[in-house]
Amino acid sequence: MIKNILAVCMLSVLVFSCKKEVQKVSEAQTAKDSITKAGAKEDLFKPIDTVCLPANKTEDYIAALQWYKEKTDKEIAENSPEHNNRVYEDYIKIRKKYTDCLNGLHADILDQYTDYHTREPDTYNLPDHVKKIAGKLNTVGLEFRVLGEGLTEIQSLPGYDYSVFKNKVTPDYESYILQLANDRKENYAINGGLMITWEELGDRLIAWENFMNKFPKSPLIKKAKGEYNDYLLDYILGMDSSPTYDRTEGKLLDDTKEEYNRIIKKYPDSRTAKKAKELIAAFDAHIPVDQIEDKINFRR
Repeated sequence: MIKNILAVCMLSVLVFSCKKEVQKVSEAQTAKDSITKAGAKEDLFKPIDTVCLPANKTEDYIAALQWYKEKTDKEIAENSPEHNNRVYEDYIKIRKKYTDCLNGLHADILDQYTDYHTREPDTYNLPDHVKKIAGKLNTVGLEFRVLGEGLTEIQSLPGYDYSVFKNKVTPDYESYILQLANDRKENYAINGGLMITWEELGDRLIAWENFMNKFPKSPLIKKAKGEYNDYLLDYILGMDSSPTYDRTEGKLLDDTKEEYNRIIKKYPDSRTAKKAKELIAAFDAHIPVDQIEDKINFRR
């Protein structure tokens, strides 16, 4: 009798345990199915092509930019800084293509944007539809950027790319992305005229020179040299509306000569200081103005 009771009890325990295990498996399977369905739903979304098409709307580009941002965030969180360097290169190419498409799509707004300017500095009375578009752009780190002389473009917010890749890439890439962000805080030039001071331009040159000295073997060294050389050309020879010397009198302008002396004193061993010295020496030697550019060899 006792044996029968024990057998019944053991059987009951076994049945209860089996039911419990079946319930656990069922719950786990349900959770797995939910995740799979969510993933499948997410995979169903495909961003529009980077080729600009008339049928594409603002919302299409915003959705694509958001999708790529989320994809990038996930990828760089899991991979090495070296891998993330390549992710950055792809990311900025795709982002630029979509931004170019948005510029084409909203060409009418860009043409009229400066007309919305009020009498207050950097203040615009935007129509509701433009405010709405500006808000959408802002969600993906874009803005209407007034460049001057009636020109406006849709551009990335300064520092946006840096906020995405900070502490995720190698030191040279992080330094490069940060310097680009610093350079783009202010408009550089428009229609042959400098929009920053000569001192600010001198400091940009030193920053890029420091990058090249610190990371001479970086894959970005060619791009960094390009940034530096473009700035140096403007710094030494000037621009159409921002000259460094008076062609008629054949002498350096006071403000640029003052800046050169600052750079020479503060960064005497820099290449920037060397080129400034060469220019000063050329004018002191009364070399004809039309020979100045040949005298300052920018390839050295």
